[in-house]
Amino acid sequence: MIVALDEAKVGDAVVSKTFPAITRGKLALYAGASGDHNPIHIDSDFARAAGFPDVFTHGMFVMGLLGQAVTDVAPPHRLRSFSTRFVAITQLGAAISCEGAVAELFEAEGERRARIALTAKDETGDVKLAGEAVVAV
Repeated sequence: MIVALDEAKVGDAVVSKTFPAITRGKLALYAGASGDHNPIHIDSDFARAAGFPDVFTHGMFVMGLLGQAVTDVAPPHRLRSFSTRFVAITQLGAAISCEGAVAELFEAEGERRARIALTAKDETGDVKLAGEAVVAV
């Protein structure tokens, strides 16, 4: 069960959002917006020649999804830090689920804050990103 951030205790789930499958069109739009036109993400022949079954998603695209899930819970003006570690390649067609639970509640710089442990997983449960966000509560 998801708990409102201002009522959460350590261990409570506060982030839960699932995104639809990542399409070639979304990858193309992301490449254009980010300026990252690495062919491994947009050219199937190039990806296959590099030993992959097809193109795969930009890691920063998935990080953006996770960031959106966090800012749905804590608006950007309450975000104090956000970091991730890329764990695995995200294949084309993956539906990403973002989850987060309160790992710590603490005081800093005169405000109450929560450290949220985060993951982004595909539909099979494989973790693609792990990270954390610190937000003002």
